[in-house]
Amino acid sequence: MKKKFASLSLLLLSFAASAQDMSTPTKKTLEKDQFDKWSIELNGGVNKPLRAMTAGYSTATLNPFHADLGARYMFSPKFGLKLDFGYDKFQERDNTAPFESKLIRTSLQGVINVGRALNFETWTNTIGLLAHGGFGVSQLSADNGFKGKDYMGHGILGLTGQIKLSNSVALTGDLSGLVYGRQNYNFDGKGIAHTGSLDGVTLNASVGLTFYLGKKEKHADWVGDADKYDALEQRVGLIETGLIDSDKDGVADLYDLEPNSIAGVAVNTKGQSIDNNKNGVPDELESYLDKKYGQNTNTTVTNSTVEELINGGYVNVYFDFNSSKPINSSLSGVDFLVKYLKNNPSKKADIIGYADEVGSSSYNQQLSQKRAEAVKSIVINAGIDASRLTVKGNGEDASVNKNSQQARQIVRRVTFQVK
Repeated sequence: MKKKFASLSLLLLSFAASAQDMSTPTKKTLEKDQFDKWSIELNGGVNKPLRAMTAGYSTATLNPFHADLGARYMFSPKFGLKLDFGYDKFQERDNTAPFESKLIRTSLQGVINVGRALNFETWTNTIGLLAHGGFGVSQLSADNGFKGKDYMGHGILGLTGQIKLSNSVALTGDLSGLVYGRQNYNFDGKGIAHTGSLDGVTLNASVGLTFYLGKKEKHADWVGDADKYDALEQRVGLIETGLIDSDKDGVADLYDLEPNSIAGVAVNTKGQSIDNNKNGVPDELESYLDKKYGQNTNTTVTNSTVEELINGGYVNVYFDFNSSKPINSSLSGVDFLVKYLKNNPSKKADIIGYADEVGSSSYNQQLSQKRAEAVKSIVINAGIDASRLTVKGNGEDASVNKNSQQARQIVRRVTFQVK
């Protein structure tokens, strides 16, 4: 019996250790190369009409007030479209004839991310540059000038400098020039425009904020080639990791539903140990034990051996760092306990949680309790009455070197005591 116990103990110990090596790539990692595409732009500043002013009327060199609001969508890190609305107020400068007029406009513009096209990301992660241009319609009105509204078309071209304040906000400075067509009145509203098919010209200078919308890590404005290469490298790494066969059963981990099967035991095409009689022991291992130790005493020895394995700490459930959700590949430890309790209805079990030494002792105490509670919930859902189960959080397990990441994996666990 001692030989049989030692053999099963070694097999289960290797089984538990290998459970720590398999991790599932998260959706976030797979989507790292994606980016936010929408943004809202809000700017304010000054204007200057350069042409189409009546003699004797003039504005200040930096004439307040200009404002614009835009919504932008980037199809890629280098190109997008922007729909914006602008407002300009024109009024006289000191010692000139008085006037006041207003211009409102809307434009549809293409946007080129000059910073990404010129690989700014090779020397800065916070400075960007956008070029934008397009066409739109404008409406000019004047107080104490012409009656009604003057509708015209316009073209716009500009540059926007960017300073990234965070992944959600950027500070911007913009300089734009506009050329107007089919303009009937001068910008002061006092005279008729006679400059040809392309009439007025204005400049806008403004500062503002861009707000990035979405849940991705970065907006397209700040995604460069290096990000794409990093994402590609990670995807290749995930594929390479998935093709590893951790338990050497001939099925790659990517397709292996039981990536920690016992070495040498026959598995199906999904990497699962073959257990036709559903007793929790792989058929090939069961056949070997029957031949080596005899079948007549199998039932008596199995119950006693299983209890020794459980109480000896060979049956465990493992957890990722700072998590109370069991690692999928170690759920066989729960299944082991459930089968034992179902086959032994008079037995009860203590479910004991542990944490590693990273973090405060009080936090780890709570975490170990949560781990035990999580395993208890699984056992109850598997058909075991709650009255047969007791949970306890034992806090930190200081039996391993806390500076070793691999060693800490084996103490982030739940273990069992049956009685």
